[in-house]
Amino acid sequence: MRAFVTGGTGFVGSHLVELLLAGGHEVTCLARNPAKARALFDARLPGIVEGTLEDERALRGGMAGAEVVFHVAGVVAARSRAAFFERNDAGTRRVLACAPPSVRRFVYVSSLAAAGPAPRGRQLLGGEPEHPVTHYGASKLAAERAVRASSVPWTILRPPSVYGPRDAEFFRVFRLAAKGLVPVLGDGAQELSFVYVEDLARALVSAARTSEAAGGIYYPAYPEVIRSRAFVAAVGRAVRPDGPPPRVIPIPGAVARAALWVSGTAATLVGRTTLLSADKANELLAAAWTCSPEALTRDTGWTANFSLSVGLAKTAAWYREQGWL
Repeated sequence: MRAFVTGGTGFVGSHLVELLLAGGHEVTCLARNPAKARALFDARLPGIVEGTLEDERALRGGMAGAEVVFHVAGVVAARSRAAFFERNDAGTRRVLACAPPSVRRFVYVSSLAAAGPAPRGRQLLGGEPEHPVTHYGASKLAAERAVRASSVPWTILRPPSVYGPRDAEFFRVFRLAAKGLVPVLGDGAQELSFVYVEDLARALVSAARTSEAAGGIYYPAYPEVIRSRAFVAAVGRAVRPDGPPPRVIPIPGAVARAALWVSGTAATLVGRTTLLSADKANELLAAAWTCSPEALTRDTGWTANFSLSVGLAKTAAWYREQGWL
């Protein structure tokens, strides 16, 4: 396929580009920093278009002749609700507006946050009413609605928590586990779904290539649900397979909310963005963020290749190779 990828130098996007290149596909990548793209992909990726989601000329030039658009770019942290919507919603609308007639599938990487938390003990299957609890989730849902209203054939994927090599967010958990002490919000019973980044990249390609996936909204995830305390223990085993498990320190919800409010307020005062904010508390303290890959498996045949234990071990090994751990 001739593919155009936004966000191709980011965590998820870079793994997607690597998978497409390995499959012999012709790839063009929109890059804010072309030097970063060249460093990641060397000469394997000749199609680099310098630009951002605000640059319609770059979008039109990059998508010329594309058969599939993978829209991965977006922000997970912003200074305000308006800033989230400008990047995630308005940015998606610009990509859609610039898509040429050659595009036969628009694959949008949304988030489980767009659907909202699940009831404890039950995974989201698809079709449930959406109820995002953060500005981020609301902006991703708004972008989804723009995709669904467009004339371009589309598929939407809502990944849960994504981990793997190059990720800087979950690295914090790995680093703390290596030191033997990891805080957990609440009582550690939060129910979570996960997906390894390479499996997510495969899910995106499967969705693009499968006719049955047109017009579908899917959850690429492990079928198993894991509690936050058990996840921390699994990270500990990956980081220190022969050592004692990390000590888990529960942080009461009220204390966590207060700390996140202070963190978010301080970041705003100095003009910085942070994931750790009062708004994020609504997500971090929800009882369950769980979803089922059943529909995705049914329509595309996709299943995860890497179990949680294997994925965590591969991720820890990468962190060590890079000198992060």
